[in-house]
Amino acid sequence: MRLRESKPWSIAIVALAQVGAMALWFSASAVVPALVDEYALTGFMQAALTSGVQAGFVVGCLASAVLGLPDRVDPRRLIALSALAGAVANALLLAVDPRTAAAPLLRFATGVAMAGVYPVGMKLVATWAKGDMGLLVGILVGALTLGSASPHLVNAIGGVDWRIPVAAASASAAGAAALVLAAGVGPQRAPSPPFDPRAILAVFRDPPLRLANFGYLGHMWELYAMWAWIGVFLQASFVQSLPAAEAATAAKLGAFATIGAGALGCVAAGYYADRIGRTATTIAAMAVSGTCAAGIGFLFGGPPLLLAAVAVVWGISIVADSAQFSASVAELADRSRVGTMLTVQTALGFTLTLLTIHLMPAWVEAWGWRYAFMPLAVGPALGVWAMARLRAHPRAAALAGGRR
Repeated sequence: MRLRESKPWSIAIVALAQVGAMALWFSASAVVPALVDEYALTGFMQAALTSGVQAGFVVGCLASAVLGLPDRVDPRRLIALSALAGAVANALLLAVDPRTAAAPLLRFATGVAMAGVYPVGMKLVATWAKGDMGLLVGILVGALTLGSASPHLVNAIGGVDWRIPVAAASASAAGAAALVLAAGVGPQRAPSPPFDPRAILAVFRDPPLRLANFGYLGHMWELYAMWAWIGVFLQASFVQSLPAAEAATAAKLGAFATIGAGALGCVAAGYYADRIGRTATTIAAMAVSGTCAAGIGFLFGGPPLLLAAVAVVWGISIVADSAQFSASVAELADRSRVGTMLTVQTALGFTLTLLTIHLMPAWVEAWGWRYAFMPLAVGPALGVWAMARLRAHPRAAALAGGRR
């Protein structure tokens, strides 16, 4: 049997390629402190380097969905070309002044390219699914979650010229572009559908898809705001009981552990979701993460180890359900439009994250850290409601082989 016909080989290749390519997403976050020291970047420019890539990702996803690219183009080639384009855009950061508009524009271009990597990777993995959709997508999202945590580890190590991680991210993405071509396409791939830009409206018109996506939006309302601000929260808390330098390092390591632990949650939830059901797993995960969002602020200024432990529980539960919303859409959608539906879902979710990431500073200023995370609990609460409604829908029998 050729390696491309091997399911374990192809899943491993896609997961590695995704992590390698998605390093582009996190490269700017890892070097912002160094850029601030060297160029005295304003707060606006710091935010623009982060939000620019997310805005580009949303635009890229919408354009890709309207054109139906994830379902009409070989997913391996689309991922490879997108990763290569992102590598070039990211490398050009080394040639521009980070204080000028060119930097966030290049981050925007990188985000557009990433739209051809992340959701398309989920589509490619889904072609291999046979009774294990949740686990396969969970492995992919878990790998990306671990990559999301890496900037905090880099920051904790410190002492590295900012140009090195930026160049390394581009090299990593270029390698991923070559690597993904070694993967195979699974037997569940449907024939390419005709071009129909109206197909994206199924996300809103189809009740089960609408509920699955509403649950995903509740999840995304909470996720990226927590990921973006947990390190700042931990440092503000730790500095009340630890020396400043020690508190800063502990907070970075705590943020890495909090976000990185989510990889375990993704894989574990994927394994159990295939056995006990998609809606049951997502409801349980959102109940835990919502409780953490509502209550973690009461530990602010308390024992660092206790706070870190609760943060890690939050980190595991907050992303454990992520892959299961994608798996639900893949099982509920028309097989020939799975890639498009996943891309639209991702675009909607990341659009919402732009709002909550920027709302957090206002909440901190208004209420302090003790209560600032509380509004994030609204997302999982509404998500639980949506997935409970989906569980009661007759078409939920299509989820996880009938296990809902």
